[in-house]
Amino acid sequence: MNRREFSKLVGAAAITPVLGPGPGVSSLHERWSFTAHIAECCSCDIPCSCNFGRPEQTCHGTRLIQIREGQFEGDQLAGINFVVTFYMRRWTRIYVDDSLTEAKIATLDRLLPVAFAGFARLAHVQERVPLTVSESPDTFRVTVPESTVEMKLFPGLDGSAITISGLPSRSYHDYVQYESVVHTHRSAEAEWSYAGTNGFQSEMRVAG
Repeated sequence: MNRREFSKLVGAAAITPVLGPGPGVSSLHERWSFTAHIAECCSCDIPCSCNFGRPEQTCHGTRLIQIREGQFEGDQLAGINFVVTFYMRRWTRIYVDDSLTEAKIATLDRLLPVAFAGFARLAHVQERVPLTVSESPDTFRVTVPESTVEMKLFPGLDGSAITISGLPSRSYHDYVQYESVVHTHRSAEAEWSYAGTNGFQSEMRVAG
């Protein structure tokens, strides 16, 4: 698999979104653009080779996406939060924060097949659920009824965060390495439980 094929697969979910103009390209005619916070755990060893362009044969993951700012055809995206649990290349389950307004839900429904095409195409379920997030300086936790992620900062030699730049996806700006403490999922598709596997936080910046 070459890098271009990989970038189509991995973006917003370990499965990529449709990407638009890169840095420095005029945004005057953009149909949509946004910046989002990402937090994810998967079944891969640390560091996840999928994120470096070497996808594993099996990758079970759960990703939180929190849109901080942006617009889709004039509608504001800030405050949209959802979780995607996935078996890479096989299926996804999309869990939308049930505290979102009906207007935000409608905007997300339009955005998903455009900016998160891989997720939307493979989705077996898209449902509104309670979604909770908690964090401390060195831990992060997200839960939905079928999936739980808890991860801790993976320290460098001097105890500081390990950051990685230059990864082949616009989902991985300001990438910080974490380690899973709990990564569980139980649904009609699958059941798993991992600890000590890859985790990360990053920023996603895309437009189209």
